[in-house]
Amino acid sequence: MSSPGNDEWPEVGELAVTTVNRITRYGVYATLDEYGKEGFLHISEISTGWVRNIHDFIREGEKVVLKVLRVDPERKHIDLSLRRVSKGERRERILLWKRSKKAESLLRSASQKLGISLEEIHVKTQVPLEEAFGEIHEGLERAAKEGVDVLLKLGIPSDIANVLVEVAKEKIKIRTVKVKRHLRISCTKPDGVLRIKEALLKAKGVQVPPGANISLDVVSPPKYRIEVTASDYKEANEIMRKATETAVESITEAGGQGVFERG
Repeated sequence: MSSPGNDEWPEVGELAVTTVNRITRYGVYATLDEYGKEGFLHISEISTGWVRNIHDFIREGEKVVLKVLRVDPERKHIDLSLRRVSKGERRERILLWKRSKKAESLLRSASQKLGISLEEIHVKTQVPLEEAFGEIHEGLERAAKEGVDVLLKLGIPSDIANVLVEVAKEKIKIRTVKVKRHLRISCTKPDGVLRIKEALLKAKGVQVPPGANISLDVVSPPKYRIEVTASDYKEANEIMRKATETAVESITEAGGQGVFERG
Protein backbone atom coordinates (compact mmCIF):
# COMPACT_ATOMS: atom_id res chain seq x y z
CA MET A 1 0.00 0.00 0.00
CA SER A 2 1.89 3.07 -1.26
CA SER A 3 1.51 6.58 0.07
CA PRO A 4 0.95 9.58 -2.22
CA GLY A 5 4.09 11.66 -2.63
CA ASN A 6 6.56 8.82 -2.08
CA ASP A 7 9.58 7.98 -4.25
CA GLU A 8 8.08 4.82 -5.75
CA TRP A 9 7.29 4.62 -9.44
CA PRO A 10 4.78 2.32 -11.11
CA GLU A 11 5.91 -0.62 -13.21
CA VAL A 12 5.32 -0.84 -16.95
CA GLY A 13 2.15 -2.83 -17.57
CA GLU A 14 0.68 -1.96 -14.17
CA LEU A 15 -3.00 -1.00 -13.96
CA ALA A 16 -3.25 2.23 -12.01
CA VAL A 17 -6.26 3.97 -10.49
CA THR A 18 -5.96 7.61 -11.52
CA THR A 19 -7.76 10.91 -11.01
CA VAL A 20 -8.19 13.07 -14.11
CA ASN A 21 -6.71 16.52 -13.50
CA ARG A 22 -7.07 18.33 -16.79
CA ILE A 23 -7.97 17.62 -20.37
CA THR A 24 -6.13 19.21 -23.28
CA ARG A 25 -6.50 19.04 -27.05
CA TYR A 26 -3.97 16.23 -27.33
CA GLY A 27 -4.58 14.20 -24.22
CA VAL A 28 -5.24 13.94 -20.51
CA TYR A 29 -3.15 14.60 -17.42
CA ALA A 30 -4.05 12.29 -14.52
CA THR A 31 -2.59 11.63 -11.08
CA LEU A 32 -1.81 8.03 -10.17
CA ASP A 33 -3.58 7.84 -6.81
CA GLU A 34 -1.28 5.29 -5.20
CA TYR A 35 1.92 7.12 -6.21
CA GLY A 36 0.98 10.78 -6.08
CA LYS A 37 2.59 11.28 -9.49
CA GLU A 38 1.08 12.70 -12.67
CA GLY A 39 1.02 10.81 -15.96
CA PHE A 40 -0.08 11.64 -19.49
CA LEU A 41 -2.72 9.85 -21.54
CA HIS A 42 -2.25 10.70 -25.21
CA ILE A 43 -5.37 11.02 -27.35
CA SER A 44 -4.20 8.03 -29.43
CA GLU A 45 -4.35 5.81 -26.33
CA ILE A 46 -7.91 6.71 -25.34
CA SER A 47 -9.85 4.47 -27.72
CA THR A 48 -9.29 1.98 -30.52
CA GLY A 49 -11.60 4.13 -32.65
CA TRP A 50 -11.37 7.74 -33.73
CA VAL A 51 -11.61 10.24 -30.87
CA ARG A 52 -13.25 13.45 -31.97
CA ASN A 53 -13.84 14.88 -28.51
CA ILE A 54 -11.91 13.60 -25.47
CA HIS A 55 -14.73 14.78 -23.21
CA ASP A 56 -16.94 12.06 -24.74
CA PHE A 57 -14.67 9.48 -23.05
CA ILE A 58 -13.24 11.14 -19.94
CA ARG A 59 -14.28 13.91 -17.54
CA GLU A 60 -12.14 16.01 -15.21
CA GLY A 61 -12.20 14.71 -11.62
CA GLU A 62 -13.16 11.19 -12.77
CA LYS A 63 -11.50 8.02 -11.43
CA VAL A 64 -10.09 6.06 -14.36
CA VAL A 65 -8.09 2.83 -14.53
CA LEU A 66 -5.18 3.28 -16.91
CA LYS A 67 -2.33 1.03 -18.01
CA VAL A 68 1.25 2.23 -17.54
CA LEU A 69 3.06 2.18 -20.91
CA ARG A 70 6.35 3.93 -20.16
CA VAL A 71 8.07 5.27 -17.04
CA ASP A 72 10.97 7.73 -17.07
CA PRO A 73 11.93 8.74 -13.50
CA GLU A 74 14.68 11.07 -14.74
CA ARG A 75 12.25 13.12 -16.81
CA LYS A 76 9.51 12.48 -14.23
CA HIS A 77 7.26 11.26 -17.01
CA ILE A 78 4.68 8.46 -17.17
CA ASP A 79 2.78 7.47 -20.33
CA LEU A 80 -0.65 5.92 -19.84
CA SER A 81 -3.28 4.10 -21.88
CA LEU A 82 -7.03 3.67 -21.59
CA ARG A 83 -7.69 1.66 -24.74
CA ARG A 84 -5.46 -1.20 -23.54
CA VAL A 85 -7.54 -1.77 -20.39
CA SER A 86 -10.41 -4.25 -20.71
CA LYS A 87 -13.73 -3.84 -18.90
CA GLY A 88 -12.94 -6.86 -16.73
CA GLU A 89 -9.53 -5.47 -15.78
CA ARG A 90 -11.08 -2.09 -14.99
CA ARG A 91 -13.76 -3.62 -12.77
CA GLU A 92 -11.28 -5.86 -10.91
CA ARG A 93 -8.76 -3.06 -10.37
CA ILE A 94 -11.37 -0.64 -9.01
CA LEU A 95 -12.62 -3.32 -6.61
CA LEU A 96 -9.07 -3.97 -5.39
CA TRP A 97 -8.51 -0.22 -4.98
CA LYS A 98 -11.70 0.16 -2.93
CA ARG A 99 -10.67 -2.75 -0.70
CA SER A 100 -7.25 -1.15 -0.25
CA LYS A 101 -8.85 2.14 0.80
CA LYS A 102 -11.15 0.30 3.22
CA ALA A 103 -8.17 -1.56 4.71
CA GLU A 104 -6.35 1.76 5.18
CA SER A 105 -9.39 3.11 7.02
CA LEU A 106 -9.49 0.04 9.28
CA LEU A 107 -5.80 0.40 10.12
CA ARG A 108 -6.31 4.08 10.89
CA SER A 109 -9.19 3.26 13.26
CA ALA A 110 -7.03 0.67 15.01
CA SER A 111 -4.15 3.12 15.38
CA GLN A 112 -6.49 5.64 17.02
CA LYS A 113 -7.86 3.04 19.43
CA LEU A 114 -4.33 1.94 20.35
CA GLY A 115 -2.92 5.45 20.54
CA ILE A 116 -0.06 4.68 18.16
CA SER A 117 0.85 6.05 14.74
CA LEU A 118 -0.55 4.70 11.49
CA GLU A 119 3.04 4.17 10.33
CA GLU A 120 3.68 1.81 13.26
CA ILE A 121 0.55 -0.18 12.44
CA HIS A 122 1.77 -0.49 8.84
CA VAL A 123 5.24 -1.63 9.87
CA LYS A 124 3.85 -4.41 12.08
CA THR A 125 0.96 -5.62 9.90
CA GLN A 126 1.32 -4.77 6.21
CA VAL A 127 4.04 -7.20 5.14
CA PRO A 128 2.76 -10.30 7.01
CA LEU A 129 -0.83 -9.70 5.85
CA GLU A 130 0.12 -9.12 2.22
CA GLU A 131 2.46 -12.13 2.16
CA ALA A 132 -0.16 -14.43 3.69
CA PHE A 133 -3.31 -13.18 1.94
CA GLY A 134 -2.18 -11.09 -1.02
CA GLU A 135 -3.82 -7.96 0.40
CA ILE A 136 -4.49 -6.41 3.79
CA HIS A 137 -8.29 -6.39 3.49
CA GLU A 138 -8.46 -10.12 2.81
CA GLY A 139 -6.43 -10.81 5.94
CA LEU A 140 -8.61 -8.56 8.09
CA GLU A 141 -11.74 -10.15 6.64
CA ARG A 142 -10.43 -13.59 7.54
CA ALA A 143 -9.57 -12.38 11.05
CA ALA A 144 -13.09 -10.96 11.47
CA LYS A 145 -14.53 -14.32 10.48
CA GLU A 146 -12.11 -16.75 12.13
CA GLY A 147 -10.74 -14.84 15.10
CA VAL A 148 -7.52 -13.31 16.40
CA ASP A 149 -5.41 -16.46 15.91
CA VAL A 150 -5.31 -15.65 12.18
CA LEU A 151 -3.22 -12.58 12.99
CA LEU A 152 -1.24 -14.00 15.90
CA LYS A 153 0.05 -16.82 13.70
CA LEU A 154 1.57 -14.17 11.41
CA GLY A 155 3.57 -12.71 14.29
CA ILE A 156 1.41 -9.60 14.69
CA PRO A 157 1.62 -8.37 18.33
CA SER A 158 -1.38 -9.44 20.42
CA ASP A 159 -2.41 -5.89 21.42
CA ILE A 160 -2.57 -4.83 17.77
CA ALA A 161 -4.14 -8.12 16.66
CA ASN A 162 -6.98 -7.90 19.20
CA VAL A 163 -7.86 -4.33 18.25
CA LEU A 164 -7.69 -5.12 14.53
CA VAL A 165 -10.15 -7.98 14.99
CA GLU A 166 -12.44 -5.73 17.01
CA VAL A 167 -12.39 -3.04 14.32
CA ALA A 168 -12.74 -5.58 11.50
CA LYS A 169 -15.80 -7.19 13.09
CA GLU A 170 -17.40 -3.75 13.47
CA LYS A 171 -16.78 -2.55 9.93
CA ILE A 172 -16.44 -5.53 7.60
CA LYS A 173 -19.60 -7.21 6.41
CA ILE A 174 -18.68 -10.88 6.14
CA ARG A 175 -19.70 -12.39 2.82
CA THR A 176 -21.86 -15.48 3.30
CA VAL A 177 -24.10 -17.72 1.24
CA LYS A 178 -26.83 -20.14 2.26
CA VAL A 179 -27.69 -23.55 0.87
CA LYS A 180 -30.86 -25.44 1.83
CA ARG A 181 -31.92 -29.05 1.36
CA HIS A 182 -34.75 -31.21 2.60
CA LEU A 183 -33.99 -34.46 4.35
CA ARG A 184 -36.54 -37.25 4.74
CA ILE A 185 -35.72 -39.72 7.49
CA SER A 186 -37.88 -42.21 9.32
CA CYS A 187 -37.50 -45.15 11.67
CA THR A 188 -40.23 -47.59 12.75
CA LYS A 189 -38.27 -48.99 15.68
CA PRO A 190 -39.85 -48.54 19.14
CA ASP A 191 -37.28 -45.85 19.91
CA GLY A 192 -37.35 -44.50 16.36
CA VAL A 193 -37.83 -40.90 17.47
CA LEU A 194 -34.64 -41.01 19.51
CA ARG A 195 -32.73 -42.62 16.64
CA ILE A 196 -33.90 -39.89 14.26
CA LYS A 197 -32.89 -37.22 16.75
CA GLU A 198 -29.45 -38.81 17.09
CA ALA A 199 -29.00 -38.90 13.30
CA LEU A 200 -29.91 -35.23 13.04
CA LEU A 201 -27.54 -34.29 15.88
CA LYS A 202 -24.71 -36.12 14.11
CA ALA A 203 -25.47 -34.17 10.93
CA LYS A 204 -25.47 -30.88 12.82
CA GLY A 205 -22.25 -31.86 14.57
CA VAL A 206 -20.26 -32.25 11.35
CA GLN A 207 -17.03 -30.28 11.62
CA VAL A 208 -17.19 -27.00 9.68
CA PRO A 209 -14.67 -24.21 8.95
CA PRO A 210 -14.68 -21.14 11.22
CA GLY A 211 -17.61 -18.89 10.39
CA ALA A 212 -19.72 -21.66 8.81
CA ASN A 213 -22.86 -23.01 10.41
CA ILE A 214 -25.40 -25.86 10.10
CA SER A 215 -29.00 -25.44 11.26
CA LEU A 216 -31.84 -27.99 11.30
CA ASP A 217 -35.60 -27.40 11.36
CA VAL A 218 -38.61 -29.66 11.30
CA VAL A 219 -40.80 -29.09 8.25
CA SER A 220 -43.28 -31.88 8.96
CA PRO A 221 -42.06 -35.34 10.02
CA PRO A 222 -40.51 -37.21 8.30
CA LYS A 223 -39.34 -34.08 6.43
CA TYR A 224 -36.56 -31.89 7.87
CA ARG A 225 -34.75 -28.87 6.47
CA ILE A 226 -30.96 -28.49 6.64
CA GLU A 227 -29.51 -25.02 6.06
CA VAL A 228 -25.78 -24.36 5.69
CA THR A 229 -24.22 -20.91 5.93
CA ALA A 230 -20.67 -20.55 4.60
CA SER A 231 -18.31 -18.11 2.91
CA ASP A 232 -18.99 -19.41 -0.62
CA TYR A 233 -21.11 -21.98 -2.46
CA LYS A 234 -18.28 -24.48 -2.90
CA GLU A 235 -17.71 -24.58 0.85
CA ALA A 236 -21.45 -24.61 1.61
CA ASN A 237 -22.15 -27.50 -0.77
CA GLU A 238 -19.29 -29.55 0.65
CA ILE A 239 -20.57 -29.05 4.19
CA MET A 240 -24.10 -29.92 3.05
CA ARG A 241 -22.84 -33.12 1.43
CA LYS A 242 -21.11 -34.22 4.63
CA ALA A 243 -24.09 -33.34 6.81
CA THR A 244 -26.72 -35.09 4.71
CA GLU A 245 -24.56 -38.15 4.14
CA THR A 246 -23.91 -38.36 7.88
CA ALA A 247 -27.63 -38.20 8.67
CA VAL A 248 -28.57 -40.83 6.07
CA GLU A 249 -25.76 -43.20 7.10
CA SER A 250 -26.63 -42.81 10.77
CA ILE A 251 -30.35 -43.51 10.40
CA THR A 252 -29.68 -46.40 8.01
CA GLU A 253 -27.32 -48.03 10.52
CA ALA A 254 -30.02 -47.52 13.15
CA GLY A 255 -32.54 -49.49 11.09
CA GLY A 256 -34.33 -46.55 9.48
CA GLN A 257 -34.45 -44.92 6.06
CA GLY A 258 -33.18 -41.61 4.80
CA VAL A 259 -32.97 -39.64 1.56
CA PHE A 260 -32.20 -35.98 0.82
CA GLU A 261 -33.32 -33.60 -1.87
CA ARG A 262 -32.65 -30.01 -2.96
CA GLY A 263 -35.05 -27.24 -2.01
